[in-house]
Amino acid sequence: MTMSTIAPRPRYMSKPRLATSLLFLMNGFVMGSWAPKIPVFADRLGLSESELGLMILTFGIGSILAMPFTGVLIAKLGSAQTVKIAAVIFTPTLLLLTLVGTIPLSVLALFIFGGLMAAMDVAMNGNAVAVEKAEGRAIMSSCHAFWSLGGLLGAGLGGLLLSVIGPLGHALAVTVIAILLLAIAFPKILGDAPEESVRRQKVRLPRSPLPWLIGIMALFSMIPEGAVLDWSAVYLRDELGITLFASGFGYAAFQLTMTIMRFAGDHVRDRFGAVNTVRFCSAASVAGLLCAGLAPNMAVVIIGFAITGAGISNLVPVAFSAAGNLPGLQPGIGLSVTTMLGYSGILAAPSLIGFIAEHIGFAPIFTGLSLLHVIVFFMAPLARYAERERES
Repeated sequence: MTMSTIAPRPRYMSKPRLATSLLFLMNGFVMGSWAPKIPVFADRLGLSESELGLMILTFGIGSILAMPFTGVLIAKLGSAQTVKIAAVIFTPTLLLLTLVGTIPLSVLALFIFGGLMAAMDVAMNGNAVAVEKAEGRAIMSSCHAFWSLGGLLGAGLGGLLLSVIGPLGHALAVTVIAILLLAIAFPKILGDAPEESVRRQKVRLPRSPLPWLIGIMALFSMIPEGAVLDWSAVYLRDELGITLFASGFGYAAFQLTMTIMRFAGDHVRDRFGAVNTVRFCSAASVAGLLCAGLAPNMAVVIIGFAITGAGISNLVPVAFSAAGNLPGLQPGIGLSVTTMLGYSGILAAPSLIGFIAEHIGFAPIFTGLSLLHVIVFFMAPLARYAERERES
């Protein structure tokens, strides 16, 4: 590729980039809106905590199974067509979860919800890679920042809407907002239909170790994220004696710094390169996890989680960009492998972490998780594939 073939980098948010950002915002908003509905969902079905845990597991199973299938669709249809199909079907699923009244139907609804969320996730990440190639600049981190922002808005508004207009009204409001976001995004989505020769190729799991290695990098990046999400409040409350009110401050600090750094991450990556970005972020996360695990009091733990959020923020976006740019692979295949491995960490690992913590406590857990990001630090050279769209 010569410099003359690289598209100029606009200083403003282009229409394709805006469309992709809105897709991430919509997906995060629906997912965030589900969080405050979980207790209502459990009460309606009369589920115990263990039964609810098994129900939510079906969400994870649906997500993991949908990811490789989505990669096949992207290879055949392109990410733009695939994300439109997935988004349209995903939009009413929160309403479906609100209306189902039996456990078997709820299991099926959660499986569909998880599968369609994941399908849209893989496809919108694929489209973000296509926009990066077209514009010759990084956008993946800010796209993930919009997902985090959507999650914060969905969770923040959810409790208010549930108390004011009830579960059905809340689901309808979320669905309408999701439709409006898609209506704005769809006309601006960058088309990337594969060539006819690519369509005819047989789709198979990659034999190259590269997507699997980058998937492991994403997996090791996301396991600590899932641990902080599910267990930081329990750690603060049960092991440091913090009040229930203050126990959520650790995750709040983590999520805040992660969102801020994701909005800044594209500029950091464009300035210093993907490899150096991964090295800096993984080193910061190691420091944050050690700080949280070895801290003597609440303030230091919260600072540790804040540093961890800043560190983890751009690890996964860079890994996804690298997976979407691997040489010799059909569009979407490398990305689907990486997302499948990565999200299995955030969906499955926290359960194992909870079991281990019953025996040794959470402080050694968070300290030990820092070793995963030491490995990510040494795997940083794999991030060079995220730069292929800017090679000359």
